[in-house]
Amino acid sequence: MTRSWRPVAGLFAASLVALTGTRVSAIAIPWFVLVTTGSVTQTGLVAFCEMAPYVLVKALAGPVVDRVGPRRMSWRADAISAVAATLIPILHFSGALSFPVLLVLVAVIGAVRGPGDLAKEIMVPEAAELGRIPLERAAGLAGVAERLASTVGPAVAGALVALTGPMVALIANAVCFALGSVIVATVLPGDMGHRPAETGPRVGYWRRFGEGFAFLKSERLMLTITIMVGLTNFLDAAFASLLLPVWAKESGGGPAAIGLATSVMGISAVAGSLIAAMVAHRLPRRLVFFLGFLVIGAPRFLILAVDVPLWAVVAVFAVGGFGSGFLNPIIGAIYFERVPRAILGRVNALSDAVAWSGMPLGGLAAGAAVAATGLVPVLIVCGVSYFLITTLTGLRPEWRQMRSAPVTGPVEVEPGLPVTPRGGDLRRGEEQGAP
Repeated sequence: MTRSWRPVAGLFAASLVALTGTRVSAIAIPWFVLVTTGSVTQTGLVAFCEMAPYVLVKALAGPVVDRVGPRRMSWRADAISAVAATLIPILHFSGALSFPVLLVLVAVIGAVRGPGDLAKEIMVPEAAELGRIPLERAAGLAGVAERLASTVGPAVAGALVALTGPMVALIANAVCFALGSVIVATVLPGDMGHRPAETGPRVGYWRRFGEGFAFLKSERLMLTITIMVGLTNFLDAAFASLLLPVWAKESGGGPAAIGLATSVMGISAVAGSLIAAMVAHRLPRRLVFFLGFLVIGAPRFLILAVDVPLWAVVAVFAVGGFGSGFLNPIIGAIYFERVPRAILGRVNALSDAVAWSGMPLGGLAAGAAVAATGLVPVLIVCGVSYFLITTLTGLRPEWRQMRSAPVTGPVEVEPGLPVTPRGGDLRRGEEQGAP
């Protein structure tokens, strides 16, 4: 097989611009609602209306993505997101954007983002094969795209919101989605992400869905990671969608403070992801994994609970970002190693849905808690909870499998679909000196 960097570069670029748009809207929309309504409850409701459809549709989209093909699904989903994002500023400037209409448009964006993000995720192993690079490196590069988006997005959003208002930031969001759609449709090879040919009887949706569920349930390590990440994601969503904006407003820092802190965290996360992409396959996964969670978790919440200068907040975010850069490459490599290609879409969809299941409630619950008790008590409780979740979960025996060989046994899937266990091949290729 001839090495080709086009799939890796195209997938990296498409993920970067689409995720950048998502990060822009994550700041612009909550800030727009917060300053126009003054209600933390409505701000949390907007976050809920985006994340709930995202999680639900992504959970159910796996069999469809496996059948249709991730490349086709990706560019279509990004195109729909671009249209929905464009309608928000158009309706606002025309005076027709009521709060219920905003909730509907945000829900549409969330619903189509689910399968769009899933489609990009499951093309990573194929891009790694075509580029003939280790799976950890490909997952690391995917992490770099995410971290770069987390750097560029908040910086752009903070600057645009501060200088021109949130609606201009949402126009930039729509442009990012449109560009991501164009890159996938024109840069990625036409045969990339095609669905496997079926030579046996056609299998229905629920049979496909059930196969993904059964596989995830049988994989104790993957299931444990998924549940732990689901709990931490709940706290992360509360932090990003509500606690951080409320802190910025109460401290007087405004959107510029959000943009600065999160952008610095993103820059250090990019550095961590780049290092992970180069050396992650040589590092002890378990140790690096839990150290990363230790520095990105509780410190972010606790530093906002005390009265410190902005530079101290930025420093804590920087250290946490660097540690977080190692997490997704490790998680991605484990999943891609252990899941057969033929069911990768539905297994990843289910695991992502479980991992993201608490995120729609994060901002909603945080808004109610802050309204009832104030910001500081909520920050302290969330920080302590984050530490306990990651520490106590790490004591479970499943984590020893991180150092084990990936699953290579056969998995029963629909007749006629080739089952290629992930892992093994790429790792052996590197060990044998493949270029």
